[in-house]
Amino acid sequence: MSIDLDRAKQSLLTLKEEYETRIDKIEDHIQNPQDDLNEHWEDQAISYRQNDMRQSLKEETRQNLIYVENALSRIENGTYGECEVCGEQIEEQRLEALPYATLCMDHAA
Repeated sequence: MSIDLDRAKQSLLTLKEEYETRIDKIEDHIQNPQDDLNEHWEDQAISYRQNDMRQSLKEETRQNLIYVENALSRIENGTYGECEVCGEQIEEQRLEALPYATLCMDHAA
């Protein structure tokens, strides 16, 4: 099996752009809420809860962005597709589903 690095890189770049856009949108929602806090404490509580959820989504997206950037670095240094534990080739289907995977199926379980 041979990994199509150009295809993998394009897939990762697309993901990177998607994650960066998502982070920008979430930050915009946090800084510029669509609905201003009003005088009712119930509405304020809902708004705070939504901001907590947005912060969590932003952190998850940032972590995924780091995974993508690390995968792009592995392409550049020639280690993309190698399992970090055993050094064997990561299954092609796994890389298609999760292009920033660092472990083969045996070690991901």
